[in-house]
Amino acid sequence: MPAHILIVEDDENIARMIEAALAIGGYTSKVAGDGARALVEIASGGYDLILLDIMLPKLDGFQVFESKGDISTPVIFLTAMADVPSKVKGLRMGAEDYIVKPFEAVELLARIEVVLRRTHLADTTLVYHNITVEVERHEVTMNGTPVVLTPKEFDLLVFFIKNIDIALTRERLLSAVWGYSFSGETRTVDTHVQQIRKKLGLHECLLTIPRLGYRLESQKNS
Repeated sequence: MPAHILIVEDDENIARMIEAALAIGGYTSKVAGDGARALVEIASGGYDLILLDIMLPKLDGFQVFESKGDISTPVIFLTAMADVPSKVKGLRMGAEDYIVKPFEAVELLARIEVVLRRTHLADTTLVYHNITVEVERHEVTMNGTPVVLTPKEFDLLVFFIKNIDIALTRERLLSAVWGYSFSGETRTVDTHVQQIRKKLGLHECLLTIPRLGYRLESQKNS
């Protein structure tokens, strides 16, 4: 199942932009427009990550964080407060990350991917037809036989399996697997995709989308 993310944001336009970005990333989400509502949602459970604005009505983001108690759902602060003391305060409180507005959607998705990976919220075992991926052990088998992948090939395969039937741009793949600050070329993605296809026999189901990127099909083509 995709990660379910709580967006705590009082600006409707920004909230919609974040919702759209999360949908592109394959995540589901819900919006809380103020701090008090956020606490109700957090207490209800079911969220894998909280994107928490700081300047909110009723309760600010720092108050929400302090009031959530021992609920361990990871938090990324999203805020226009770019001053260092606010950032330090947020991180010292225990937030996983702190992103200053305005930010690009691709950066947000990359940061989310890193946090979810770090907090072990991804499935530990992924299965795609005859391929099994043990995420924690970094092991891949095909029909029970081990397949050796480089670290980036492994991460790319995991990302494709988590986003089956979704057209992914080369830029999106670069940001998610190599990091949003990666300065290399999109040909890096093409090279790694070719290797994954070759090693795992995915030529018929890891499709090239012209002028866009790639899509891993849920059903293998006959």
